[in-house]
Amino acid sequence: MSNALANGGQAPTAARASSADRVERGQEVLRPFYLDLDEAEIRAIEAATGDILRRGELILGRHTAAFEAAFAAYVDSRHAVALNTATSALEVLLTLRGARGRKVAVPSNTNFASVAAILRAGGQPVYMDMAEEYFSPGLAELGSVVAKHRVDGVLWVHIGGLIVPDFPAVVAFCRDRGLFLIEDAAHAHGSRLGGRSAGTFADGGAFSFFPTKVMTTIEGGMITTDSDSDAELARSFRNQGKRGAAYGGLHHDLGSSWRMSEVSAFIGLVQLAKLDRMVAARRRAVDIVSARLRGARIGYCDASHMDQASHYKFIVRLPEGVGAEEAKRKLAAEGIVCGGGVYEVPCHRQPVFAGIAYDEDALRVTETWCPRHICPPITSGTTPQDAERIAVALTEVLG
Repeated sequence: MSNALANGGQAPTAARASSADRVERGQEVLRPFYLDLDEAEIRAIEAATGDILRRGELILGRHTAAFEAAFAAYVDSRHAVALNTATSALEVLLTLRGARGRKVAVPSNTNFASVAAILRAGGQPVYMDMAEEYFSPGLAELGSVVAKHRVDGVLWVHIGGLIVPDFPAVVAFCRDRGLFLIEDAAHAHGSRLGGRSAGTFADGGAFSFFPTKVMTTIEGGMITTDSDSDAELARSFRNQGKRGAAYGGLHHDLGSSWRMSEVSAFIGLVQLAKLDRMVAARRRAVDIVSARLRGARIGYCDASHMDQASHYKFIVRLPEGVGAEEAKRKLAAEGIVCGGGVYEVPCHRQPVFAGIAYDEDALRVTETWCPRHICPPITSGTTPQDAERIAVALTEVLG
């Protein structure tokens, strides 16, 4: 397994550590990446890949159409449109909402892609602070930004798969003021609140299928929308603006080459079929760990208000005086490798975004907590025994 993966990076190469990769006690090293595919599923993917290659239908074929239909049915949206990445999906949604030349509120505590998509769509990002309880803004944080900056739209992020309790009020707030609202649901596969799935509350949602996500297509993204016209244009934008045509040389829209491969779409179908089981495994592990943390009075971001949370990341807030790197080193010594945080370096501190103005006083919670959290390695491969190991180690290291 690569060093990048061992450190919670983005180069996964195997589902489990080798037999030689053990801590001194003989226990397996618990890592933040687990590729949830069994041998039967791998054989099905191999067979489908052979069929795709023999048929020569590599893009925009029957598997893409089937994956889109299945994903739309799963989240209960009218349409789902598959793309090569969630970053592309966000850029398309922002373009469809007319972000060019307009201010768009976005959490600073998010992945590079959220802010980059606004810039690439021609918009002006305006950073929002977050609430400590959820590592995400709530209605209060949004209201403050809208009052001060008069934004035209909002790119909301369901960080770690958490949908904040007052998100329905956020939706109503945006509707009342004529603000477009896009959901970055890259972490939120299977997340539901009040009977609704992430990606279906607002003007459109974007999901990621990157290898480390709750479900993967190797690379890939998905737009969810109830708008017939948005879906039609999204399919055009992903395919060089060709509108209804899959192939040919007539271009109507200034799109790009953002298609998902047929192999990726088939993998998506395999993963989607077991998504609820994968999320349930994560939930069982989180229940074990969170019970221990409550007993030790160690803070974490709670999803108990939700119908179901993806638990893409389980966010543990570090007690005063405990540094993130120190905690990670101590846990690694116990054979528990933490994944990347959400996020250690917020976007307003990223060098690539140095030209975007921000008010540090308005981002105090983000400044305080982004460096003061860790995300233990909870995946769909985490067994109850693994979860107990993680829970005990966390209480020993952080207690």
